[in-house]
Amino acid sequence: MSNWSHIRRIAAKEQALFFASPVAYLFMAGFAALSLFIVFWGESFFARNIADTRPLFEWMPVLLVFLASALTMRLWSEERRTGTLEHVLTTPVPIFCFVAGKFLACLSLLGCALLVTLPFTVTVSFLGDLDWGPVLAGYLATFLLGAVYLAIGLFVSSQSSNQIVALLASVGLGGLFYLVGSDQVTDLFDQSTAEVLHSLGTGARFESITRGVVDLRDLAYYAGLILIFLTLNGLALEAERWSQARRSERSKDWRAVALLLVLNAIGFNLWLGQVRGLRLDVTEGQQYSLSEATEKELESLTEPLLIRGYFSQKTHPLLAPLVPQMKDLLREYEALAPGKVRVEIIDPQENPEMEQEAKQEFGIEPIPFQVADRYQASIVSSYFNVVLKYGDSFETLGFKDLIEVKGHAMENIDVKLRNPEYDITRGVKKVVDSYQKEGELFDTLSEPVKLQLILSSEERLPEILQSFRSIVVDTSEELAKNSQGKLQVKILDPDTQEEARGLAEKYGLQPMTASLLDGKNFYFYILLNQGEKVLQLPLDDRSKTAFERNFNAGLKRFGSGFTKTIALASKGGTSLNQLRSYLGDELNIETEDLTDGSVSAAADTLLLMTGEKLSSKELFAVDQFLMRGGTVIAATSPFKVDQSARELKLDKTETGLEKWLAFHGIEIDQTLVEDTQCAALPIPVTRYVGGYQMQEVRLLSYPYFVDVREDGFADHTILGDLGRLTLSWASPIRYKVPEGSELKFTELLKSSESSWLNPSTFVMPQVDDSGRAVVTPMGVQKRHTLSVLAEGSFPSYFESDEGKALAGELEGLTAANLSSSPSSAKLIVVSSPSMFGDEMIRLFAGMGAGDALGNLTFAANVIDWASQDESLLSIRSRSHFKRTLYPLDRRQQMMWEYLNYFMALLMLAIIAGFQRYRTEAKKKLYRSLLGS
Repeated sequence: MSNWSHIRRIAAKEQALFFASPVAYLFMAGFAALSLFIVFWGESFFARNIADTRPLFEWMPVLLVFLASALTMRLWSEERRTGTLEHVLTTPVPIFCFVAGKFLACLSLLGCALLVTLPFTVTVSFLGDLDWGPVLAGYLATFLLGAVYLAIGLFVSSQSSNQIVALLASVGLGGLFYLVGSDQVTDLFDQSTAEVLHSLGTGARFESITRGVVDLRDLAYYAGLILIFLTLNGLALEAERWSQARRSERSKDWRAVALLLVLNAIGFNLWLGQVRGLRLDVTEGQQYSLSEATEKELESLTEPLLIRGYFSQKTHPLLAPLVPQMKDLLREYEALAPGKVRVEIIDPQENPEMEQEAKQEFGIEPIPFQVADRYQASIVSSYFNVVLKYGDSFETLGFKDLIEVKGHAMENIDVKLRNPEYDITRGVKKVVDSYQKEGELFDTLSEPVKLQLILSSEERLPEILQSFRSIVVDTSEELAKNSQGKLQVKILDPDTQEEARGLAEKYGLQPMTASLLDGKNFYFYILLNQGEKVLQLPLDDRSKTAFERNFNAGLKRFGSGFTKTIALASKGGTSLNQLRSYLGDELNIETEDLTDGSVSAAADTLLLMTGEKLSSKELFAVDQFLMRGGTVIAATSPFKVDQSARELKLDKTETGLEKWLAFHGIEIDQTLVEDTQCAALPIPVTRYVGGYQMQEVRLLSYPYFVDVREDGFADHTILGDLGRLTLSWASPIRYKVPEGSELKFTELLKSSESSWLNPSTFVMPQVDDSGRAVVTPMGVQKRHTLSVLAEGSFPSYFESDEGKALAGELEGLTAANLSSSPSSAKLIVVSSPSMFGDEMIRLFAGMGAGDALGNLTFAANVIDWASQDESLLSIRSRSHFKRTLYPLDRRQQMMWEYLNYFMALLMLAIIAGFQRYRTEAKKKLYRSLLGS
């Protein structure tokens, strides 16, 4: 009989013994009960609001230590206690057959226990959009980890005749393998030692697989441990077969073979640990596979990079699902660059010292959120920040940087991660660049900077600010000494100096008071000034560290190489404060006056909003900026919106760009695009109810607010993280490649197939007698281009006959005229300048009529695409993380919870019935054989 037949017979015998006694059923019932209890109570499954099975596997490394030890404690100990071990040792069957047979029997029982948990997985698939990749990976990880603990348990059981001793020793050894790689232990050591311990722990590798990242090195690690402990189990039992006389020579052979197996297993794991690229991301969309751009950025690091995540355990329910997703992504950065990147996850509210450090060193404050249920409402202050620290430089990403909130009404808010890999990798790039220039901050200034300290005297200041005044003054003077003349410090007291009062009036600086009952006014303002640019520094926590941090951050806004400069030229009275505020956090926005015929040399991109006609000089400035290889974003339309009266009016207008655009092959028709796929417009509607006149504000479908969705987006990185744009009073764009030109055109935005053209400028919404909107399509319905991108080498319009005819109006500016642009030049045309205006942004944001954030993000994306490295652009188009549970009330949650317990019992009954059927079938077979 072959060894495999022996193994099968032994496994079948052990399996039959399991199911003939309550052991198997107690094991499976305990496994299922503990797992579901942890899921619904320990991990608060419904409170997490994530459609995944991670809570099921969260505690498996600990749970399996105890369950596997309880299952294996009797397998060899009982044989030794009852004396049947002597029969095993004296049979001609190889000892490894008994070891493998018992191990396979235990594995089959573990597999049955995992089957009992399947109803929970099915439940989650009904309650949300479940990604099955991590589910299958989680079961694989549980099965492998369970196999490791079973192999450990079998080895320990073979060393003792006492089951309790075997149980405790097995739990201790299995727990040691788990604890050695846990965060509680690794945090006590330096980074290199922590990495080694981390690689030795069973729990850390288990967590990686359950996320949906199957690494061949993790599989080899588990297989190696199984092989090592099964080998030790066989060696220990085989040694008992040898007589004292033969033990020396037989033991040498067995120990040599066992040693070779163990060393090969260890050596293979060590070799495999140096090999990269052996991982498989089984999640949908491969959300844990970082891009090549991120990998290249991390490979270029020459100093250790610290990525620290500040996340509160208690947070708003809409933020709770995003916390584990961010933690997983941050760990991928550490896995991609081991030794170069260190990731720390901290809950500041559980660690007061770290909370104080976060506030003082990085300026991180918790964000208050209102949380309400049917019984009470409360305020929860929580953290959602990521700090990137490289050398002495750091970058802080907060709620606004990482989170995107969308919604059409207050009861339907969608909160998700914006594009975390892009945000983090861009932050890494910024902090590395900042570190490389940190020692030469003043060298990056093109002209001196003034630090104006508008401060009242100490006796007028409250006690809390008196010491801070001395800190500010002393630190400022010290900075000025080390600035090589690039920093001028001036202390001004508005209470005694006329110049100071003039500055306070110019910048709108109002006197402060310590409290409402305190009649003593004082001034405490810190201004950083360079030319016409003024930046007010926050007081923060009134420490020297905070002042230096804010000063350096402000200085970088004036230095070259730290922030991109965007020239914003608006002609036509459109207010763009919202756009300035949105872009101003990371970009240097300069108001550009084109009347001198040029654009600032510091500008990377020109954002042009036209509602009135440009002069020849202004057009020349735009043309020559494009010839320099710059990017021109022109939001222009042949119509001007008039909202001054009680009705909406459109007037036809000339922008001065018509001939210039036509020269480059782009024309905007003097018609308007209407679309049945549109946003809403809030308008007052009068109704008569019971003879009474009532007026209410209704959101009515407004076809002039064209709602562009993903089916109208080009496959371009600019639009990668957008879901919706709302273009107000847009016109169709036509284009063709000019003769002899090699320009490349891309249709960025298109209306839906149900859109049509209307030449009328009457744009008031049509309402029927019941107060409902009337939308009547006219003419041919088809898609229309609303935004177009042109790239390549552009010829100068002022080299054409039409352009040369304007030379007399340029006052000699054409003497330095550039005749063509390099191929890096880009021109983006959008036929809806009002979509970026404050009126539309406030309308969309306040009433949920459109997507205000989408419009602003579109502008930011275009600027980022035009001014950033191409290597980062591919990250933008990647979608990230959004799997939440469908809304359930508490009664429905309880129903699903009890249903899971019932289904687990049903699965247990099915397995028991199947085993009983097998046993009865074997009995009938034996009776028939004996009868014959």
